[in-house]
Amino acid sequence: MRWRRVGIRGPSMSPTLADGDVVLARFGASPAPGDVVLVRWSERPGQLSVKRATRPDGAGWWVLGDNPDGSTDSRSLGAAHVVGVVRLRLYPRPGRLRGAGPDPAG
Repeated sequence: MRWRRVGIRGPSMSPTLADGDVVLARFGASPAPGDVVLVRWSERPGQLSVKRATRPDGAGWWVLGDNPDGSTDSRSLGAAHVVGVVRLRLYPRPGRLRGAGPDPAG
């Protein structure tokens, strides 16, 4: 498993994460429901997205953005492949992530 800094772009994880935040993610870590995760979709193989894991779904995970009106997520793309778990925000407010996230019933 390796650690990597990731810059956040866009509004999909607001208010938990904002455009311009920098987080630390652990690639290869196993997700749990409620974790903020890095994902890829087969329909968008070159895109790395940050979402919240809600539940396992077949071979992937059902993931949602914390900002339902500003997120493209499993509601339109289906289950995602989780590649890493976000553990900390590094910038601008260092610390562990908090926030209830979306309703897992999604």
